[in-house]
Amino acid sequence: MSTPVAAADTASPTTQQPRRSIVVLVLVLGTLAATGPLATDLYLPAFPAIADDLGATEAQISLTLTAAMIGLALGQLVIGPMSDAWGRRKPLLIGTVIFTIASLLCMFVPSATAFIVVRFIQGMAGAAGAVISRAIARDHFEGDDVARFFSRLMLVTMLAPMLGPVLGAQLLVLGPWQLSFAVLTAVAVLSLVLVYFFLPESLPAHERKPLRPAQLWSTVSSLVRDVRFMGPVLTLSMVFAVMFTYIANFSFVSQNEFDATAQGFAIMFGINTVGLLIGTQVNGFLIGRVETTRRLIGGLVGTLLSVAALAVVDVTGQAGVVSITIVFFLLMFSVGFVFPNATTMALSSQPPSVAGTASALMGTLQFALGGGLSTLATMTATGTVTLDSMATVMVVVSVIAAVIFAVSHRRAARFAA
Repeated sequence: MSTPVAAADTASPTTQQPRRSIVVLVLVLGTLAATGPLATDLYLPAFPAIADDLGATEAQISLTLTAAMIGLALGQLVIGPMSDAWGRRKPLLIGTVIFTIASLLCMFVPSATAFIVVRFIQGMAGAAGAVISRAIARDHFEGDDVARFFSRLMLVTMLAPMLGPVLGAQLLVLGPWQLSFAVLTAVAVLSLVLVYFFLPESLPAHERKPLRPAQLWSTVSSLVRDVRFMGPVLTLSMVFAVMFTYIANFSFVSQNEFDATAQGFAIMFGINTVGLLIGTQVNGFLIGRVETTRRLIGGLVGTLLSVAALAVVDVTGQAGVVSITIVFFLLMFSVGFVFPNATTMALSSQPPSVAGTASALMGTLQFALGGGLSTLATMTATGTVTLDSMATVMVVVSVIAAVIFAVSHRRAARFAA
């Protein structure tokens, strides 16, 4: 294991961190980063049940997921600069407390509209864990160590989306859909305890940037103009939109078109998430053997091939539980290469002093585009998402991702020259 570069503050008095501290950092940040995906995936098997209970349409229930994504996007844009100005701990603690309260309120929503509002608030608060966990990693690591750490972090993080739907389906057997949010509340409380007791401040006072509108605007403008940052960020955002189109809509498609039960959907979803888990770990193994850009290109090629296969089995009428599971497994495996490498390329191009803002802008675009573009799959004549509409959105967006990366990578190469 490579030795990371530690932030020079009172919490990290030495310039090197022992293996144990890295393990603790992975576990704490992994729990934080996993809380968001768990909030997304735990209640997916219950979508039809929630629609029936609240007297809502499929599109309205899908909007609860979109609202959380938009909340995550906007929340990161606010919380990221705060963490650059005030340090990482304070915004993280406040966000985790609000997320816990919102998770509890989700159990008592009287209507789909109220559910959408609470989920938006939950998403904004959950942004603290998403944006600050990346910033903390950037505080501690440089170069390939960033990619290596993110691969380890995703090993912990991906347990949530892998186990979330499976757990959610079993909770439906034990009780109503509200039970999923009771479990989510308990996980949020655990996150709060871990942050309070095991996560010291990682951004020293002398590296903090005052939270002034003019300074913030200057930083954001600089990031937006930097092709080395925006190229990987937009590529990541497009691929996230491809993945999120699957996450947000496959519960309905699997149960409506393939007659899968909630438990059957959960098993399929879990198998596909194993693909993501394997992809991230193969990527980690290749660090130091294959350069970051090539690993990212491999992930993009795999994404294109898998969504093309999805379109083929759909058009030819060969779509079934087995074929669809295989295709989505390959897609998620490929995404496992895109996420850590695009994140590494973007954040490594910036100094630690703007890591919070850079992480926030990345997360904002990722969740805004992911949440927004995924809703296109529901814009059918009947208002019901289908495999046809899913495949169409995923193919178009994956092609856009590849084009963005090709153009931005060429421009970044000229910039470096």
